[in-house]
Amino acid sequence: MNSRIILDTNAYSELFRGDQEVLDVLASAKEVLLPVTVMGELLAGFKMGTRERKNRQELKRFLSKPTVTVHPVTEEVADVYADIVSNLRASGRKIPTNDIWIAAHAMASGAVLITYDAHFKAVAGLRRWDLLSNIAISQYS
Repeated sequence: MNSRIILDTNAYSELFRGDQEVLDVLASAKEVLLPVTVMGELLAGFKMGTRERKNRQELKRFLSKPTVTVHPVTEEVADVYADIVSNLRASGRKIPTNDIWIAAHAMASGAVLITYDAHFKAVAGLRRWDLLSNIAISQYS
């Protein structure tokens, strides 16, 4: 496994459901990045749910781990975002905007994306750990 990973929102959720595969991937990582976009999706979900306080406490504990860092939007991330949007448009493919940002974070940081979303396959050059199909992929499409 890559020493640097980025968690998609659904992978974070699976982690707290006790998904052993996600736990194993995290255990082998030297650095875990949580894009600020994922933080926004998580916090929105917490607000709309019935366990906001508990979920926020779990997130705070997760973020306090020495290997976990919130990954901010930088100029480099924005530039990669623009490339992805352009490439997707040229290929006639669409994925949710937040997921384009998450992919941009992964690509800009050189991290492997941990996700259950198959639509990330549309992002050329994105390295991902494809939990949906239970296989490790270091794909450069």
